Amino acid sequence: MTETRTAPEPGAAALDRPPAADGVHGNRAPWVVRASTPLTNRLMRLGMPTGPNVLLTVRGRTSGLPRTAPVAVVGIDGRRYVIGAYGDVQWVRNLRAAGEGSIRLGGQEVPVTARELEPVASLAFFDSTMPAFIRRLPRVGRASAAVLFRFIAPDILRDPARAAAARPVFELIAAPLIRGQARR
Repeated sequence: MTETRTAPEPGAAALDRPPAADGVHGNRAPWVVRASTPLTNRLMRLGMPTGPNVLLTVRGRTSGLPRTAPVAVVGIDGRRYVIGAYGDVQWVRNLRAAGEGSIRLGGQEVPVTARELEPVASLAFFDSTMPAFIRRLPRVGRASAAVLFRFIAPDILRDPARAAAARPVFELIAAPLIRGQARR
């Protein structure tokens, strides 16, 4: 499942972002994440519980073909968010271009509309929403988040402005079903 990399169109939201911050790995997931993605996808399709991770399927911006990536979706105050933890990677570019996709929840595909947070809202997300969410986690969850963010994205906990500049955040809004309509 390879995808041709293309530069964003002039004026695209990606051009409004500053260069990648430390820890964003040059807008590319670390090799261990990239190497494990096929196995992770397979296990998740089989229903293996993987914490907040779900499969996100989005139409490719170049090919138009469905592209699937494992992402962590966090539920905060009745809303769902997904963070581009590795910066402006392929699934982020596809979701930004398509504006919609689906997530696999409880064995079902749930259509979603994606709304990327504007810079001010993104800063507020990393400055107050995310820390409040982490504080509400059970002790094991808080410890796991601290370890994960220390290695993957230290700016999320220490420098909200840097995190907001380098890591796009999308709110995922579930599309309402029409009575009698089956989920995809």
